[in-house]
Amino acid sequence: MLEPSHNDELPPIPGKRYFTIGEVSELCSVKPHVLRYWEQEFPQLAPVKRRGNRRYYQHQDVLMIRQIRSLLYEQGYTIGGARQRMSGDEAKEDSLQSKQLIRQMLAELEELAKLLKR
Repeated sequence: MLEPSHNDELPPIPGKRYFTIGEVSELCSVKPHVLRYWEQEFPQLAPVKRRGNRRYYQHQDVLMIRQIRSLLYEQGYTIGGARQRMSGDEAKEDSLQSKQLIRQMLAELEELAKLLKR
């Protein structure tokens, strides 16, 4: 299940502040050792480290990991090419990130609608 897949939709990101490496691994369909490697390769990916060097990722980190995953696995970029793309101004305007944010907002609104119907 954690292998890169081109057809699988990634699950919505829960509305919480911090995620463990295991949670991020499942949310992004990327194995934990790959996430640790990407931290070395992409300077903008820097999760908070707490007691015992445990990593805690925030919402924007999860979105960034999904963007990196898309660049590498779906769009065919090399690590160097993806790093260059992520550090450029175009990364801020990337339509993929916008689509992910919209999907996330829709999922949150649907959850809210279910709560309101109760």
